[in-house]
Amino acid sequence: THNSTHPMDKLPEPLLLEILSRLNDSSSVARCRLVSPTFNSLSTHLRSINLNCSLTRYIKSRSNPTNCSEPITPFKTIFLNIISSLRVVESVCIGTEKVMREVSYDDVEGEDEADDMYLTDGGFVGKWLPLVCKELKVLSVSDFWVQSCWRRSDLLPLVSQYCHKLIELEVKNAWLSVDNLNPMPMLTNDEDLTEFNKCFANLQVLNLIGVGGFKQPKIHLLNLKTCHWAVSNAPSSLALVTPNLITLKLECIRPVSLYIDAPKLSDFHLAFDHADAFSVKSFPVTQTVESLTVDSRNWTRGVEKYSEFTLEKVFAVFPNTSSLCIKSSAWLELESSYNLLGRDWDGRKGFKKLCVYLLLVDPSLSFSSVACVLDQCIGLVEVSLLIHRDVVSTVLKSFVSKCTARWSKLKWRWGVWKEGMEDSSIPDGAF
Repeated sequence: THNSTHPMDKLPEPLLLEILSRLNDSSSVARCRLVSPTFNSLSTHLRSINLNCSLTRYIKSRSNPTNCSEPITPFKTIFLNIISSLRVVESVCIGTEKVMREVSYDDVEGEDEADDMYLTDGGFVGKWLPLVCKELKVLSVSDFWVQSCWRRSDLLPLVSQYCHKLIELEVKNAWLSVDNLNPMPMLTNDEDLTEFNKCFANLQVLNLIGVGGFKQPKIHLLNLKTCHWAVSNAPSSLALVTPNLITLKLECIRPVSLYIDAPKLSDFHLAFDHADAFSVKSFPVTQTVESLTVDSRNWTRGVEKYSEFTLEKVFAVFPNTSSLCIKSSAWLELESSYNLLGRDWDGRKGFKKLCVYLLLVDPSLSFSSVACVLDQCIGLVEVSLLIHRDVVSTVLKSFVSKCTARWSKLKWRWGVWKEGMEDSSIPDGAF
């Protein structure tokens, strides 16, 4: 209880506050408050809140109240209680656990009107944002798609009205309204984001992931350095004019045109529904990109058709890329092309590092495809191959042995991958 003395209470208060501030989530802070009176009093000095609803808690909240020994406090109520106790707030992160993204409409039948997990709801945001907006620099809201996808959120108008010092904004799984945006006062009804660019001109980090509500979006932010943009609907064009952008992760369905004006862009992760979308009109030639990741989201194993995707097309668009990572679906699409390098491949002396995610369904086909690339990329120094976790160990070891024996002068890195899991490296001595 708060009245009892805890050994931690004897430590200097600045040290205790530092300990609290290093905790990853507000749930851990809440547990510390319960065991230590000093922790409890110091918690009001924290400048950030990070609260995520777990799948376990969500399931309990939907259970019949008569089956629960104690009533479940609504998630929004917990968040409001925590945030109202803080004096100065610089960072707010609220959302749901990743596993809740797998919850389907069938799993929540009869819950269409529920809103306790509708986190971008304007009514809910309006209760807490005015309390913390004065010093707020970082805002992340990851909504529950089942409750948010059919309701247009007023999150952006509220943020533009209250948050004048914001430098990082992240919104996930929401249908966003861009009506009635208020330009920031110190800065000089659109679905193209013209007003958005005026309202959020201070932003250095922008992540819009699984969001809809835009027709022909154009991001024109002078201070933006990092951007992750995953478009959930299908705009016909995408444009980014970002003179200070360094890192960009762009996930599109299949736009007719893509325009990027980012003279400092060096790290680019690009995902289309099909990688041969490199042939889209107005695709920019980006001279500055050094590190490139290519993904093809909807190409599946066993597809009996030819792809027009080639490495030659990649380097025609990104001629100075020295490090290339090809995800599994994009690699399958390469394997389905007549010539995965292209007709006029020139060896690419500046191409130094290659990383490929392999399913290894047909090891002989994968080896011949890898050989085609490694034999003709004369500048390669380092190769990383990540094999799907479901591949049996004997097949994996055989594949590794063949590769290292044939290209013994290369620096090899090996690992395993699987959807929804972190990649893992394989130590050199494991084979």
